[in-house]
Amino acid sequence: MKLLLTNANIVDAQSSFHNKKCDILINNGLIEDIQLSSKKAFPIISKTFDCKGASLSPGWADMRAALREPGFEFKEDLDSAAKAAVAGGYTHITCLPSTQPTLQTKADIEFVYRKAENLPVHILPYGALSKNREGLDMNELYDMHKAGAVAYTDANKPVTDSGLMLRALQYSKIFGGLVMSHADDVSLSAGGRMHEGPMSTSLGLKGIPPIAEELMVVRDLELTKYADGKIHIAHISTKGSVELIRKAKKQGVRVTCDVAVANLCYTDEQLSSFDSNYKLTPPLRSKSDQKALWDGLMDGTIDCIVSDHHPEDAEHKQVEYEYAAQGMIMLQTAYSLLNQYSPKGFTEEMLVNVLAIRPRNILNQPLTISKGSKAELTIFDAKQTWNYSDSNNLSRSKNSPILNTTLTGKVLGVVTKYQFFKNS
Repeated sequence: MKLLLTNANIVDAQSSFHNKKCDILINNGLIEDIQLSSKKAFPIISKTFDCKGASLSPGWADMRAALREPGFEFKEDLDSAAKAAVAGGYTHITCLPSTQPTLQTKADIEFVYRKAENLPVHILPYGALSKNREGLDMNELYDMHKAGAVAYTDANKPVTDSGLMLRALQYSKIFGGLVMSHADDVSLSAGGRMHEGPMSTSLGLKGIPPIAEELMVVRDLELTKYADGKIHIAHISTKGSVELIRKAKKQGVRVTCDVAVANLCYTDEQLSSFDSNYKLTPPLRSKSDQKALWDGLMDGTIDCIVSDHHPEDAEHKQVEYEYAAQGMIMLQTAYSLLNQYSPKGFTEEMLVNVLAIRPRNILNQPLTISKGSKAELTIFDAKQTWNYSDSNNLSRSKNSPILNTTLTGKVLGVVTKYQFFKNS
């Protein structure tokens, strides 16, 4: 494929073309040349896309998505997830091991790569840290590493056994593996339906206290220090977690973390309508927690934003709130929501850092926009509007509170896997 992208504002602080309007020539999956748009240096090429001043960045990478295959294909499969991801601006997405069977062997990891080979996005599988995600016995992490697993996690099940977590941190050091933590003390959160606070009291729902997350963050930070290892703490949601990780980073602990789109854009006040689409793990927290999360992103405490895409079918969502499953689809709409809800001072450069550059570095998929580099690119426009509807929702599931609404901030297209995917 030979493609010319014209009039693109490059957003990539790593690149010498950062904040410049450029024309980019792509040939056979590589960036062959980049010139300032005013130079008009390129001849006419059959396939040209005029970005019309839209922004262009390294392809976005999502560090947390439940793709549901194998076992739950009626909720989502790799094909539908890949299509939703590309429409949402992602060129790389990860695959949680919360499937049936669990992704926990070399063969399981190889299955994902084989199935994703011809899909329009790179899918990077995580391996389960413990057998069947039961938190008792450690899986063969190195075997999965050799097969291509990029990290180890029990998805939305916390590793409650401190000894197991310590052994995983120590063992993964040998081959440079990454252990991921879902921080939740289930003895405190069990039976909780939402964030513990005035809103849970008002609604008469059992709350999930912030300390349930923060105690596990403390434990995992201490274990990481003891093991002299590294850890990634997934989808943090509380002010206390931000403060703990900020302090740990200053002390030199090798910790990275992420936050989910939903926890940045919504608070527990959304639950006043008992809309089960807002029932999530971790739960939506208070406004003060939300502000702390944004502050943590802007000062670098939080490394990246994840979609936390979690498809659920109608049978598990369109029920009374008490009985509904947790989760929200997000791959296709993450950028639009962030564009709508981000505070003043959160720049496009910051956005690209947390959607592309930092997650790529954590996953060992570094990329920058330069001559000769791989053509993995996302084109997006903060001002364009689009309608998100039943007809263009590419997920197999519909558990989103913003379905059939107009959104501001549109992904125009992505370049990935030697192809250009343009959004209509």
